[in-house]
Amino acid sequence: MRHVVAAVVLAAVLAGCSSGTQSGAPGSSSGVPTTGTSTPGSTGSSGTNPTSAPVQPPVSISEEKPVVPPNVTAVPKEKVDTTSLSDTYRDEVYVFGDGRDIEVFGVGGGCKEARAEVSGQSADLVQITLVTITKQPPGTVCTQEIRQVPLTVRLAAPLGDRRLVLESREETG
Repeated sequence: MRHVVAAVVLAAVLAGCSSGTQSGAPGSSSGVPTTGTSTPGSTGSSGTNPTSAPVQPPVSISEEKPVVPPNVTAVPKEKVDTTSLSDTYRDEVYVFGDGRDIEVFGVGGGCKEARAEVSGQSADLVQITLVTITKQPPGTVCTQEIRQVPLTVRLAAPLGDRRLVLESREETG
């Protein structure tokens, strides 16, 4: 059953990538569209930057190894600072599209959703915050599963030679 669910999720991700449809998720404090909640296919639009095209995450992940399309490039590990992240997070980062689209991996599952925000950009550095939101309605019980969630943010300018700093934050919603 687990393999069937993984295959369906993978097919949905790949279909979204090939269809050219793009979407963003709400909550970007920087006004930069993001995607990737812990519920597959659940996305929205920040509404703050209607001229930029939000994007779907291109990389599918499994327990062992990500599936990376040919038009996606892994950001070298030496350019990514993950020292403030726990081991729960993946340290992989990918760039695609015109160089402004960055894919990272948050943590979701059970009553937890994930979102990514561009928290700062300069000529030398890009800061991305991985946000985990716990939403537990009164009287419900949540599973304690944790899974990696691909999240995409769109930068104001291509990543280029800039360094990435990944941070995390937890919220209750």
